[in-house]
Amino acid sequence: MDSEERDIFQFLKSWGGDYVSHREIARRAGGKTKFHKTPEWAKPVLNRMQERGILDGDAQGRYRIRPVSHKNKATRWVSPEIAKILQEKGVKVEGAVTTDLGSEEYYDGL
Repeated sequence: MDSEERDIFQFLKSWGGDYVSHREIARRAGGKTKFHKTPEWAKPVLNRMQERGILDGDAQGRYRIRPVSHKNKATRWVSPEIAKILQEKGVKVEGAVTTDLGSEEYYDGL
């Protein structure tokens, strides 16, 4: 990822799984001066990230980080806090799926 993609990724990561408009991303991810000089700077970057499979877009032009897909359907969802507590106690939770956005390394490989 280049620096603009990384800025957008970090900004959207703070929103979790919520969709955010491209104007809001351009305003907050790039900084005030960058937005005032070129308000549409984020559109080509967002399109590029969506083509690579990093972002999901909806019909209203909003974007979010694509959640990491888990192939195993026989798994159960476990809260990240509960999974952490269980791991601290030494209990191994097999087949547990936590809802996380993944790391930057995962999205760099796309």
